[in-house]
Amino acid sequence: MCWFMFHPVHVTLTSVDYAPEDGGLKVFIKLYLDDFLLDAEQDENDFLTDKNNSTEIIEKYINQKLVINANNKTLTGKVNTFEVFDEEVKIYMEYEIFEKPEALLVRNLIMTELYNDQSNLMIIKIDNFEEGFKFTSEITEQVFKIGN
Repeated sequence: MCWFMFHPVHVTLTSVDYAPEDGGLKVFIKLYLDDFLLDAEQDENDFLTDKNNSTEIIEKYINQKLVINANNKTLTGKVNTFEVFDEEVKIYMEYEIFEKPEALLVRNLIMTELYNDQSNLMIIKIDNFEEGFKFTSEITEQVFKIGN
């Protein structure tokens, strides 16, 4: 084991953007590959060798760990694409929504059961509304009131 193979922080980055022209929310998630594989209970070789299977694994994982409820309806995300580079996974997802959300309830459980120092940073941008939030192992849910 080499010390440089492990990263010293447990953090993810997520952005949620409302794209009415595309019919929903565009979500970008960046996380460390080793943390993702551990939390998703996946083997690296299996994950990296079959892109279709990897897409299914990612969708299942994200839909369980990042729950987005808009206007009192739980949304289901679909992977648009993903890439693994330099020990990071960058995931681009789309969530179908037919009207501008007035409120979003977000539950972010990504790796919160693995690490007590987990930080899941999120930025939500919907029209003129923009807000950042830090989810932790203790704070896993937040309501964002968008307004009109």
